[in-house]
Amino acid sequence: MTAMGRWYFGWNIVAASALLTLLSSGLRLSIGPFFLPIAHDLGFSRSLLAGIVAVGMICYGLAMPVAGHLIARHGTRAVVLASAVIINAAAWWSVVAADATAFMLSFGVLLSIGLAFASPVAFTPIISHWFTRQRGMALFFLSTGSMAGLAIMTPVLTASIEAFGWRATLVGFAAVLTLMAIPVALFVMRDEAPAGTDQLPITATDGAPVTVAVTAPAPRLREALRSTPFWMICGGLFACGFSMNLLGTHGVPMLMDHGFDAHTSSMGIGLIGFVAIFGTLVLGRWSDRLPRRNILAAIYGVRGLGFFALVLVGTHWELYVAASIGGLVWAGSIALSSAILADLYGVRLVGVLYGLAYVGHQVGGMISAWLGGWGYERFGTHWLSFGAAGLLLLAAALVALKLPMRRPAAVPA
Repeated sequence: MTAMGRWYFGWNIVAASALLTLLSSGLRLSIGPFFLPIAHDLGFSRSLLAGIVAVGMICYGLAMPVAGHLIARHGTRAVVLASAVIINAAAWWSVVAADATAFMLSFGVLLSIGLAFASPVAFTPIISHWFTRQRGMALFFLSTGSMAGLAIMTPVLTASIEAFGWRATLVGFAAVLTLMAIPVALFVMRDEAPAGTDQLPITATDGAPVTVAVTAPAPRLREALRSTPFWMICGGLFACGFSMNLLGTHGVPMLMDHGFDAHTSSMGIGLIGFVAIFGTLVLGRWSDRLPRRNILAAIYGVRGLGFFALVLVGTHWELYVAASIGGLVWAGSIALSSAILADLYGVRLVGVLYGLAYVGHQVGGMISAWLGGWGYERFGTHWLSFGAAGLLLLAAALVALKLPMRRPAAVPA
């Protein structure tokens, strides 16, 4: 909304992006319900399937800068439509795959590329262009899609797999995403933002003059890639990806190994995403008023403690309490990282830089997806992977506190 009460079209883009993110990130963060049914049905060991998921994680990350490049050349609309085509092809190929190689190429590689083209990273550039004054809040609202996906998709996928099997569930998911993606791409996605974006006291299409704070010139891509803050953000995203994908892939199996049934396990993981929706709304408002690095550090720190708690819970109420507390800060690290990148390096580079930084996120996810399966089979405990996630997040919290508050006057070349 604007000061005059007129609706700003950029919020339509945020809402549509969050809806598609709910589905794409919801599946990426909810591999857990698929894990054991696929392993049992296809005769894969946990290590083998975890390796396939790990390949998918890195392909998901590598597809991010590709998506950013394609968006810059062909627009968000074309990339969203391409994602629907790729996801449908991957889903149908996955359900007929009969061996590990075919399943890795379909479920691990192709599906991951399709999901990356409809991920939060794909929508970050268009939202960063449409928002300046409320960029932090807009990107946080985009994160609600990911958290709603975790909250909704985990129990929904679990129930669907129990009722119809994993094959029908995967094909049904692809059909639903396509029905959502086509109208969003055709009628909502507009890459060209109006002059002044959301900074004007009235609608940004009225042509009134805009007062913009003067900052240091935005650096070139090479300078940004060689600067310390960029790599600090990459390190934090590595810890974020390690933890989020570990929970999405091995959270439900871990809780089932600790004595919880499938329904309770999926509800516990889903509760994290449900609570995170409300946490995101609060953090989003704070992100444009308080130092973003402080909020990012708090998110990483509390989330790290939550991973230790999840391995220790033994009763239903302990699980739900740990999930609720962790959910308050589960979202926001990705939104804050992208907002900080835009603050430090400008919106012109945010798509490429965020796509490259997100590769670190998925490298972390690849390692944790493999480590969660291998560590349990090798040592009979989830402490190796979940403990590592907690320690990495605590380290990321300390690093975040060292991030600069504003764009430096000059970025080292």
